[in-house]
Amino acid sequence: MSVMGKLENASFNSSEGCLCGPWHSHFFLPLAVMYVLVFVVGVVGNLLVCLLILRDQAMKTPKNYYLFSLAICDLLVLLLGMPLEVYEMLCYSPFLLRHPGCYFKTALFETVCSASVLSITAVSVERYLGILHPFRAQQKSTCRRARSILGLIWGFSFIFSVLSTIIYGIRVPHIPSETWVPGSATCTVIKPTWIYNVIIQVTSFLFYVLPMTLISVLYYLMGLRLKKNKFLEADKVTGVIHRPARKRYKMLFVLFLAFAICWAPIHIHRLFFSFVEEWTEFLAAVFNLLQVVSGVFFYLSSAVKPVIYSLLSCRFQESFQKVISPSCKRWYSQHHSRKPAGQQNILLTDRHLVKLTEDTGPQLPCQSSICNSQAVSPEPQSPTHNYESTHH
Repeated sequence: MSVMGKLENASFNSSEGCLCGPWHSHFFLPLAVMYVLVFVVGVVGNLLVCLLILRDQAMKTPKNYYLFSLAICDLLVLLLGMPLEVYEMLCYSPFLLRHPGCYFKTALFETVCSASVLSITAVSVERYLGILHPFRAQQKSTCRRARSILGLIWGFSFIFSVLSTIIYGIRVPHIPSETWVPGSATCTVIKPTWIYNVIIQVTSFLFYVLPMTLISVLYYLMGLRLKKNKFLEADKVTGVIHRPARKRYKMLFVLFLAFAICWAPIHIHRLFFSFVEEWTEFLAAVFNLLQVVSGVFFYLSSAVKPVIYSLLSCRFQESFQKVISPSCKRWYSQHHSRKPAGQQNILLTDRHLVKLTEDTGPQLPCQSSICNSQAVSPEPQSPTHNYESTHH
């Protein structure tokens, strides 16, 4: 979303001439390194989350469908949004994708941001119903219902993003002689500033302030109920029932906190621009600092969610092991099981017989199948074989 921050900053800086040709951010190198790390962790983690939910039948729950929606949002942001962000840090102008690219970029960011907020709100409501009204939730909370809600979420997010998209376009600054500056085309706000300010303020309220307030109230009520149930867990059955609920509550609560913290700088940055009427050098410096911080936290939120799942969700940990363990075992068997089958059987036989020798006293090393053959022509084993068996 710091991309849109740069777009907002374009109209302010045009009078200073910074749009007259290529522009390089002073923070490009450290931010590029950080973005590469976030990109790798976020793409791998979110792809793995999507893979687990699609492949493991036990993971196809209403709650995980909402988490799947969050993972899709994060992948779109990282795969499509971050490359544009890095390009604009390296060279702010000209904007090479022209009008269609400008509209696509704005619609993409607005859609996935709205869908992310609404998805985490929906999963919080589902958890609230599961804790405070478990029987009603068991009847109504189905995967089909979750898919329908997600369809509405994505449809509403896309429609609402059109309001923000139509105020953007390609702007080419002109010098006083009414000639345009080569290489200065930018994707920025082209409508009157008051329209942009109203849309930003309404968007921040509908897609951050209101959802975060609602979710905070829901988690407060869930916390009270779980705390009350903790004192009622005298019998073991009640404790077994509510212990998983507390674990899921903890995971989703940490997810909500991370989401709220990472997205706060974005909305502060946008509201800051919409409320300032007279810019000074100090306000411009604060705005540019918020722009950098909001971009880092925005992309960081896309990478931190899979880490939270893997650390705090037992079900995700089990699914990770189901996917990773067979691959590790297959790799181990391919690289460490190179000996012939006959030699492996002999080593296993020797290992078994050495154990028998330690337990029951000295015996001739043989196996049932080998004993049958040795009954006709017994042959002593070589000392080298015993050495190998004891050291394997």
